[in-house]
Amino acid sequence: MKLAIIQFEPKFGDVLQTIDKLKSLLKKAKEADLVVLPELANTGYNFDSKEQAFNLSETINESVFLTFLKDACKEYQFAVATGYSEKEGTKLYNSSVLIDETGVISVYRKLHLFMNEKNIFEPGNIDLSVIDYKGVKLGMLVCFDWMFPETWRKLALLGAELILHPSNLVLPYAQSVIPSYSLVNRVFIATANRIGTEKELTFTGQSIITGTKGEVLAKAGLSEEILMVEIDPKKAEDKMITPLNDAFKDRRTDIYE
Repeated sequence: MKLAIIQFEPKFGDVLQTIDKLKSLLKKAKEADLVVLPELANTGYNFDSKEQAFNLSETINESVFLTFLKDACKEYQFAVATGYSEKEGTKLYNSSVLIDETGVISVYRKLHLFMNEKNIFEPGNIDLSVIDYKGVKLGMLVCFDWMFPETWRKLALLGAELILHPSNLVLPYAQSVIPSYSLVNRVFIATANRIGTEKELTFTGQSIITGTKGEVLAKAGLSEEILMVEIDPKKAEDKMITPLNDAFKDRRTDIYE
């Protein structure tokens, strides 16, 4: 599988300008099988109010942004996982959407809200799950979910081989833990961060793809960039650390849950 991350700066509050920027970037990533975009790629991040966020957000079923991505998937024959400000009734969710040429495949809603997100979004209300997409078992998390090892472990226990992680990271050390989560869970991880500044927040770039032994397969800098690597997701089925140690079977669930 060719896995790509597009690290870029969405145009806050202007989905058409963001789409225009993504047109050329997606074309450059056309050799990929799966592309991962940052968190809240359809709106930008640093809202003034819930009302502003609501006015900028779209529903899953009526979305200029997702329609554009579906068309791109059809043209280039890849799938896209994107961060997405999702409107449902009067509620907003900080979501990740997996989409291909057939439409939306899966939606995940961020469980752990960061700082002012608590004033904008509802906490996620969809269970962690694994999607079998063309023979690859995918999980999704969003940004600050990185802080909670239980989320990574549960997805791995459910059989995830690759965890897609759209992000808008501002803490300077967040990316440093991603190799460890790959290592202890023996999974691939694609953390797609953004760049740029919105008011007082500066995003830290450094998107990263890690392998099942914690190795860094690709890492971006601080500017617009496309990462692309070839991975074999089935390597994530091997949980052996030594010939006598299985990362999951050796867990002492009689002592901890």
